[in-house]
Amino acid sequence: MTEAVLPDRLAEIRDEFLELPEPDRLQLLLEYSYELPAMPPEYEGHPELYERVVECQSPVFIVVDVDADGAVAMHATAPPEAPTTRGFASILAQGLTGLSAAEVLAVPGDFPQTLGLTRVVSPLRISGMTGMLLRAQRQVRAKSAL
Repeated sequence: MTEAVLPDRLAEIRDEFLELPEPDRLQLLLEYSYELPAMPPEYEGHPELYERVVECQSPVFIVVDVDADGAVAMHATAPPEAPTTRGFASILAQGLTGLSAAEVLAVPGDFPQTLGLTRVVSPLRISGMTGMLLRAQRQVRAKSAL
């Protein structure tokens, strides 16, 4: 992973995980699951506007907005009974929101593998987070001039 392309907020999140012993990283992921931002009112009751992340075993849906200035906002839904997946969605929603479209597109696809969770959660879960990131980047590409 190239350090220069990882936005500050995502680097902070990554470092927050890596500063902890492996067993404590799951607790931090659980804490992130509680912090998943709510869907904005304009998306409530409109599931047709979300994209299902099929790489996730749990029903996870995302939608990304890119405003006129190119600023990104990522929104996600994930069930409370899937805290690992919900935590990953929260990390991405918090880490990508506020970035420019170009910054989001520059996030390396292996970002999920850099959190130090590969030995404490299943590879399938890491794949799910990677799927969320790649879908978010695809939506940003489709909704911006990049």
